[in-house]
Amino acid sequence: MRGYDFAPLYRATVGFDRITDLMDRALSADVAQPSYPPYNIEKTAENAYRISLAVAGFTPDDLSVEVKDNALHISARRKDEDGDRAFLHRGIATRAFDRRFALADHVRVSGATHEHGMLHIDLVREMPEALKPRRIEIASSRPALESQVQ
Repeated sequence: MRGYDFAPLYRATVGFDRITDLMDRALSADVAQPSYPPYNIEKTAENAYRISLAVAGFTPDDLSVEVKDNALHISARRKDEDGDRAFLHRGIATRAFDRRFALADHVRVSGATHEHGMLHIDLVREMPEALKPRRIEIASSRPALESQVQ
C-alpha cells in the first residue's frame, strides 16, 4: 500500500484539518473493518438517514448506543444464559461487538428502535441557520451617481 503525504494540503487550506486527518486515517488503516454484525445505511429523506444492524439474539438491555466526539458507538454484551443448554449447531452469533460510525458535522441521532432482531438508529442532519446559504441583495449605487451629475 502506498503512503500519501497530505502536508501540501495543510498549508493551502484553512479549517480542513479534520478532513485530511480522516483521509489519512482511512488510507493508513491496516486492519480491515469488522464484518459483524452486518448493517445497512439508508437515506430515508433529504436530511435523514437510518443505520440498521442485524442483532438477532440480543435484547435492548444487551445493547448500548452512545454518541461521543462526533462518533456513534454501538456495542453489545450478552449475559451468559446458555450455560445449561447443549447446542448441536449454533449458527446465530451472539458474540460481543463494538461498532463505530463517524458522524459528519451537524448530524445528530434522533432515536433508536429494536424490533424483529434489528436495531434501527435514525439520524438527522440539521444545518444551523448561520451555515445555510442566504441570498445577499445587491444595492444599486446609481441614484447617488445621478444626484452628483445634476
